Amino acid sequence: MNPLIDRLRHDAIAIYDAAVDGVEPRHALTRALALTPPPERVRLLAFGKAAYAMTAAAVQHLERLDIPVSGGVIITTDPGASPDPRLRRLVGDHPLPGAQSEAAADALAEAIRPADAREETWVLLSGGTTSLIGAPVAGISSTEYRLLMQTLGRAGMPIGDLNRARKRFSRWGAGRLAAALHPGRTRVFTMSDVPGDQPEDIGSGPCAPDPTTASEIADLLRHLNTDIPELAFRWLDRVARGDRAETPKPDDRAFDVVSTRVIGSNAVAREHAAIRARALGYETIIDREPVTGEAADAGQWIAARALELRPGTAWISGGETTVTLGLDHGVGGRCQELALAAARFLAPTAGRPPVVVLAAGTDGRDGPTDAAGAVVHGGTWSAIRAAGGDPERSLVRHDAYPALRTAGALLRPGLTGTNVMDVMIVVTGTPPER
Repeated sequence: MNPLIDRLRHDAIAIYDAAVDGVEPRHALTRALALTPPPERVRLLAFGKAAYAMTAAAVQHLERLDIPVSGGVIITTDPGASPDPRLRRLVGDHPLPGAQSEAAADALAEAIRPADAREETWVLLSGGTTSLIGAPVAGISSTEYRLLMQTLGRAGMPIGDLNRARKRFSRWGAGRLAAALHPGRTRVFTMSDVPGDQPEDIGSGPCAPDPTTASEIADLLRHLNTDIPELAFRWLDRVARGDRAETPKPDDRAFDVVSTRVIGSNAVAREHAAIRARALGYETIIDREPVTGEAADAGQWIAARALELRPGTAWISGGETTVTLGLDHGVGGRCQELALAAARFLAPTAGRPPVVVLAAGTDGRDGPTDAAGAVVHGGTWSAIRAAGGDPERSLVRHDAYPALRTAGALLRPGLTGTNVMDVMIVVTGTPPER
């Protein structure tokens, strides 16, 4: 690899590492708990990719204050020991719910019991929750639910619309957990993995009211360019007619005793990335608008933006794109597809400074692969061709993983224990002297 490109690549990865470190869940929760009035007793319910790290921080905080843990569950992506013997640790399925997720949802039901006046429930929420505790509402079978979640996940919906739809059919989504915990006091501490950081969108909003109606969700689904299973419309129609209960609304008294604090987000990750970029000597630009839409379109847009930057610039953005899958598709993820699409437009031109583009999930995993994303440059597209690949076909088939692997472009940091969407980092030109 060209030494200049190699240095830019190294810097982009260092900036990514700083973004991830900035939203390390133990530190984020510890800071938040220092400002939280201490209760007499606490029940802990932790869900998501950061569930273990957040629970460990909470247990340490409570032990320091000599506050007893009355019980609870930890539901995360990987097996292991619990940080407290009174807390049961389970593994759910991800990125799509399955049998383990339903077992986890049942375990959550067992862990919920009426709290006495001295006890609070702390809900520690992070990315992946929707799938990890994914189970159907009463009246929808497990098979129907999994088919529906798979169909919605492949529909290419904006993340906000996807969340509004999925939680409708999910046992603990759309404020149903808060309703089950009422009248006990509930404090929610969340690592946001959605644009806007709205509690009703994070993890399907288990402790947040659902402002939409069943009729509005039915209209949303009807306008998709995807065949949604008819069971979804039958269920929504039953709710609209009053045969099934609506989701808890903002005026529900259950939310009078719920407080929610976002302790980590993509914006925080970008700020930490910018601090690292400045320390490396780059002129730094933080894009405040989330990157959304189809991953391939976003990759083309980012490449065009990258080619306009002055040499010695680091441009940092974040968000969550979508990939609309057809029946014939390969292996990859939204960050890999974005990066591959960007690489297509980064071919070196005489007189133009080199550019490196990194796109990666802060959780360390992109789609059903072992990569967080990829780091590409002007030679990546041709490197795939030189290795016998067809990058154009790979992009069309959503098969970015093997193409990027042949070019040595994949980024594999391992699971990070956090999740605040994706970051996109561009570094361009001759790196500053340091």
